[in-house]
Amino acid sequence: MGSIILLFNACSTNKHNINAESSQKEKSLKFEPNDDGEYDIIVLDPQYDVYLKSIALPKDFYTEQYYKQRNRLYVTIWNQRHMQPFNYDPNLYAVSIDLDPRIDYGYSFEYKLFNFFKFIEYKYHVRIR
Repeated sequence: MGSIILLFNACSTNKHNINAESSQKEKSLKFEPNDDGEYDIIVLDPQYDVYLKSIALPKDFYTEQYYKQRNRLYVTIWNQRHMQPFNYDPNLYAVSIDLDPRIDYGYSFEYKLFNFFKFIEYKYHVRIR
C-alpha cells in the first residue's frame, strides 16, 4: 500500500497549488486556487484517470452540493484515520487533508475529489464511510 504516498505527493492543482506543509509535525494537503482563481486536483496515478473514464459515474450524476457534503464527510473520516496510525495503515493515510468548508472549490474539483476517495476505496479495498 505504499503507493498511496506517491498519490498524495503527486496531487497538485494547476501551477502546483496543493501545498504539503512539511514544516509541521504532521503532513497536510491544503488546496489553493490557480492564477485563474479556479481549483483543480491532479492525481498522477494513471489508474485514477482510467477509473474516472471507465468506472466513475458521470459528473452530472450527482449535484455539486452532494459532492460537497460527501467530500466533507470523507475528509473528516480520512483525517481521523490519519491521526490513528496504530489503527489504520499510516502509509495509506499518510497526510491529513485541509478542506475549508467555507470555500467554493467548484463543481469539477468536488467531483474529482469525490472520485479520488472512491478510487482509493476501489484500489485498496477500504471503505471510507
